[in-house]
Amino acid sequence: MTEYPALTVAAAHVASVYLDTDATIDKALDVIAEAARCGARLVVFPESFIPGFPIWVALAAPIHTHGLFKALAAQAIEVTGPQMARLRAAAKRHDIFVSIGFTEGTPVSVGCLWNSNVLIGPDGAILNHHRKLVPTYYEKLVWAPGDGAGLRVVETRIGRLGALICGENTNPLARYALMAQGEQLHIASFPPIWPTRVPGEAGAYDIDQAIRIRCGAHAFEAKCFVVVASGVLDARAKDLLAGLSPEAPRILEETPRAVSLVIGPNGLGLGQSRKEEGLLYADVDLAACVEPKQFHDVVGYYNRFDVFRLEVDRSARRPVVFRDGPEAPGEASTPPGAPQDWLEPA
Repeated sequence: MTEYPALTVAAAHVASVYLDTDATIDKALDVIAEAARCGARLVVFPESFIPGFPIWVALAAPIHTHGLFKALAAQAIEVTGPQMARLRAAAKRHDIFVSIGFTEGTPVSVGCLWNSNVLIGPDGAILNHHRKLVPTYYEKLVWAPGDGAGLRVVETRIGRLGALICGENTNPLARYALMAQGEQLHIASFPPIWPTRVPGEAGAYDIDQAIRIRCGAHAFEAKCFVVVASGVLDARAKDLLAGLSPEAPRILEETPRAVSLVIGPNGLGLGQSRKEEGLLYADVDLAACVEPKQFHDVVGYYNRFDVFRLEVDRSARRPVVFRDGPEAPGEASTPPGAPQDWLEPA
């Protein structure tokens, strides 16, 4: 028999303590505790929350931002590291699912970074670890491409959970890969702003509208709920970034702000959306996903599997595989942080 849980979810529309990982995690722990006290069973943090979104790549030429990249690399965290252990312990202490975005580092390189997200269970276990498949536009100056290892929907007591990062929610194949695993509750994380032109110029990107369009489309096509969590730029971040160019202060102030909201399986928002810093709560009932599937079930009867076929490679990519001894064929030692380490219990 299939169960349809009803629960409260929380979208954390909050600012990072910019480029300060330990302080940002301290803030995350407070948010996790508050969400749990208010009855949420899932709390979702923004893209690159730890230690903040590298918006400088939109504000100045890369020859002027080496110091900021170095600072970000120094604050990057590893999935198996002590900073992640603090978040896992908090999820377990408060019996809550936690999804959080972070800049991920690796012990095999001081300069290779990923735009990553983890889903942590209420027992403190890492249920999924996803690296953004393709950094978007100027993000390529900061983050490396990820792989398909995290394109997974996790079966949990609050339903089947999947997650994509920012522009991945515009990727039809990535979205379908999650739909086809029976996704019921989709997590979508975004930055605070995403400037493409000086404010006032025609054709400037409006991240608010982009979020509503693509996340509404996913909810409607997948017949699932979508929890959107976007970041906030606070005064600390603006002060640090304002000196990058003469136009930087105006860009930071006038570029459209990202929005946090929860969307139902009909593609429409539930209750209020949020642009001011704070937690957004919504009640979702996964039973509401059933009736819309009668109309369009794109992973069931409303498809032609004899015409369309999708293959997804979910193997993890590693920079090197070492063979140090007489291993049996197919056995090899791997660098620290290999996938088998991700699922260790807290």
